[in-house]
Amino acid sequence: MFGRDIFVEALEREGVEVIFAYPGGASMELHQSLTRSKIRTILPRHEQGGSFAAEGYARATGKAGVCMSTSGPGATNLVTAIADAYMDSCPIVAITGQVSQAMIGRGAFQETDMIGVTLPIVKHSYLVTDINDIPWIVKEAFYIAQSGRPGPVVIDVPKNVQQAKTQPVWPTLEQVKQRLRGYTPDIFAGDLELNEIIGLIEKSERPVLYTGGGIITAGAAEELRKFVEATQIPITTTLMGIGGFPEEHPLSLRWLGMHGAAFANWAVNGEYALRTSPTETPVKLKDGADLLLAFGVRFDDRVTGKFDEFAKHATIVHLDIDASEHNKNRRANLTVHGDLKDALVRLNALIAKRGGIRKKFEPWQKQVDEWKAKAPFQYTNKAEIIDSAHIKPFARGGEEYILPQMAIEELFKLTKGDAFITTGVGQHQMWAGQWYKYKRARQFITSAGLGSMGFGFPAALGVKVAFPDKEVIDIDGDGSFLMNIQELATAQVEQIAAKAIILNNQHLGMVVQWEDNFYGGNRGHTYLGNPQDRAAIYPDYVKVCTSFNVPCERVVYRKDLRAALQRMLEAKTPYVLDVITPYTEHVLPFIPAGRTVADMIWKS
Repeated sequence: MFGRDIFVEALEREGVEVIFAYPGGASMELHQSLTRSKIRTILPRHEQGGSFAAEGYARATGKAGVCMSTSGPGATNLVTAIADAYMDSCPIVAITGQVSQAMIGRGAFQETDMIGVTLPIVKHSYLVTDINDIPWIVKEAFYIAQSGRPGPVVIDVPKNVQQAKTQPVWPTLEQVKQRLRGYTPDIFAGDLELNEIIGLIEKSERPVLYTGGGIITAGAAEELRKFVEATQIPITTTLMGIGGFPEEHPLSLRWLGMHGAAFANWAVNGEYALRTSPTETPVKLKDGADLLLAFGVRFDDRVTGKFDEFAKHATIVHLDIDASEHNKNRRANLTVHGDLKDALVRLNALIAKRGGIRKKFEPWQKQVDEWKAKAPFQYTNKAEIIDSAHIKPFARGGEEYILPQMAIEELFKLTKGDAFITTGVGQHQMWAGQWYKYKRARQFITSAGLGSMGFGFPAALGVKVAFPDKEVIDIDGDGSFLMNIQELATAQVEQIAAKAIILNNQHLGMVVQWEDNFYGGNRGHTYLGNPQDRAAIYPDYVKVCTSFNVPCERVVYRKDLRAALQRMLEAKTPYVLDVITPYTEHVLPFIPAGRTVADMIWKS
């Protein structure tokens, strides 16, 4: 068999259903084999779009997403998604063609050292130098990408290896595991540590669960729900952890951090009076958690703010499968190294054996409920005409304009909270987290750690390929959507009926918000419209989408929003809804970077 055929059969043996692949000189041999394979090959219109689509597929299914490019510029166009997958513990296998072995290191046409380029942002990488290694490498790559803490793996395949011939020998997974003696992804917490967690719960007065993406990647959402209901501990999640616990559950605190719920931030850190200036002395009103159970989190700075002040008065328990996260950002009083699903199953069994948790937390739950009532996610329902140049031309007496939060809130109602939601990065991403309430794991697909603009629509394509019968909607900003707009062609040609809502404010909204807060409103190149005609909507997405044969409509007034959303949802094809919004809205709550909950702005 040719190396190219061995490689594709190896992918088939790993259960690969779809590959997002853009061909070129160093990968065309593999594409020739794919034309004879049962694997569905989807041709993106840019390698970054294909790799983000592979991420969307992986994040929605838990299985490794697969993308492929040629060498050189094609390969480097995958780098952002590889870094994105690394930050968010997403399993992808990125395959890159490489120049022939005889040309490596000689500056050959379209040569790039992909092993060197991606070294800091992969879980593992391979340069295939022997055709006989292909079956082993492919099986290892998928095993490593999907086990333990998931992550991206790169396989770089020189063209001459693809063209060589041999008789393959197919290893078993057990043989692969034996060869990977230094890799031990199956790690389990000790009984003593788990019993200590229960003891700490029963000694506490104000416990809070703080859970992250680790719950979702471990497939531990159901075990987490049982644990919460058995202990009656309020739970908050990170942005990555959204959906790991149903957000409409009475014990849910939604998510916390820079733009998370005020009540979640207070529950962890304590409540402070609103400050009128940064120099004003903080006034603490109520105490926060005295026990923080941090499960599957990395104490990201967008959650913690100033590391040393986060949950300052709480005993912190950190349970994670990756020991390198322990004490990296925030020191814990008890670190527990082990698989989250296994740990929760055993914790639940220990609680059941004891006849439940002996401690009750009614006063604490009452305080949490008071905070929820005091500071829910909210926005001012402005009815006046917004003084924005791009909205003024639509001014009509008595007409009310659409605020971005309204569009998401209405979408939630129409879909009954059941759609998959992907996002780009910026204000719309935060509003999508706030105003759509998520029921299940893997429902909210977003670039959290790296914050990659252009992620939303390609990711939606990947999710829709995985779940063709589910509603998949990208909530995007005009800046993010434009970065991979070419994937409208992929959606149309491949008949992938993902939808997109563009919250179009003609600006880089999140950067504008920071400019307003920290730079006196001075605009540092954050306007995305046409400076020669600020009254126009630029670009005209209706015309752009029409050129791709993708239906698109623009909606400006509140009275038209619901019907427009309904038409989008009823469409059987890709569909874009361009929702014109003012750029003056800020995402609240807001804790400035590196600050504390005492600095939180939670109402306008």
